[in-house]
Amino acid sequence: MSGLQNFVQLQVADGTTMQAYTSIPTQGKSPFPGLILFQEAFGVNHHIRKLADRFADEGYLVIAPELFHRSGPPGVTIDYTDFPSAAPHMKALTTEGLETDIQAAWSWLQNNNQVTHEHIVATGYCLGGRVSFLANTMFPFKAVASYYGGGIAPELIKRVPSLNAPHLFFWGGKDQHIPKEQIETIKTELTNAQKKFINVEISDADHGFFCDERASFNADAAELAWGLTLEFFINKMKQV
Repeated sequence: MSGLQNFVQLQVADGTTMQAYTSIPTQGKSPFPGLILFQEAFGVNHHIRKLADRFADEGYLVIAPELFHRSGPPGVTIDYTDFPSAAPHMKALTTEGLETDIQAAWSWLQNNNQVTHEHIVATGYCLGGRVSFLANTMFPFKAVASYYGGGIAPELIKRVPSLNAPHLFFWGGKDQHIPKEQIETIKTELTNAQKKFINVEISDADHGFFCDERASFNADAAELAWGLTLEFFINKMKQV
């Protein structure tokens, strides 16, 4: 059973308006734990919306902000085979702009009386893997997961000391988009800063392995990662 879906309009601190997809559990009683779901480089598309509903089925009240709202119309999505069309939207993103977008999504959950405000988690895929890392340096999440988040190193690596919640990383062993050196840098910096993290590399998985609408989809890797993510969130939300 899918969650109750809706689009909401968020006022962002820089004066822009950002649309976001939300999905609310249809079973159980509120308040629910909150979850911010950060998109891939292809927008809040069918896959991301379906994933939001899937998390809602697990009991999370989910918001998936449209991070391309400054460079495209509400609801902009790009086909997985057309990365050149995604490139201008990616180039238009700035860390400062993303920070205000994260703030808007966080505030929406904090102001929602259906959410357990101390139990908020986040996850993101591809572009969203980097954004979820940035989010973890800003707010007191209970847990955060990043899937194949390119650009964490070197772009955001200096923010490691500011990480708040335990962080779960997923990487594909066959991923040619993210240099192995970047992953090693992330691991080293988090270890040196004594941050809690779990690093999972799935040897036969490629970039985008979790998405069943991409050619790189790996069903076994996706099933494993899904179970680990849910268990990670549950485990960390139990901790005081």
